[in-house]
Amino acid sequence: MLRRLSAVRGIGQVGVSCWVKVSVAALGGLILSSVPNTVLRSFSDLSMAKMATSNESLSAAFITCPNEEVARKLSRQIVEKNLAACVNIVPKVTSVYRWEGKVEEDSEALMMVKTKSDVIDSLIEFVKAHHPYDVPEVISVQLGQGNEAYMQWVRDSVLGPQSK
Repeated sequence: MLRRLSAVRGIGQVGVSCWVKVSVAALGGLILSSVPNTVLRSFSDLSMAKMATSNESLSAAFITCPNEEVARKLSRQIVEKNLAACVNIVPKVTSVYRWEGKVEEDSEALMMVKTKSDVIDSLIEFVKAHHPYDVPEVISVQLGQGNEAYMQWVRDSVLGPQSK
């Protein structure tokens, strides 16, 4: 199998790009052949730098609110407190749920919150303290992939839990 391997030294400098043969070894490791050591070192340096800036995991949290006005107010507070980089508001979703033994159906606003995974606990506590529901919905999923530039912006925009 052939893969393209690129090493970029820095902005304005010439990058190195070549095709390399990649084979998966029996133990799951990668074997690179026909690659000059300088290219591998450059690629390794680039990978390490990227890992250093992108090793913080990200999550998307979902929060429902009784209406768009509450969602807007809560979203603004969350971003101002650096608990999230961005909150999208879907103004009208229909929620069907069981509450106090009865099946209910309500129109709500849905907040989609992009943040660092290590901030989720702080986000949950903030929402519980500022949300009008007795038991606000705050659920999250860890993000595995996405536009790396966007994901780095999220990392750079959200403070860690120790900063709060």
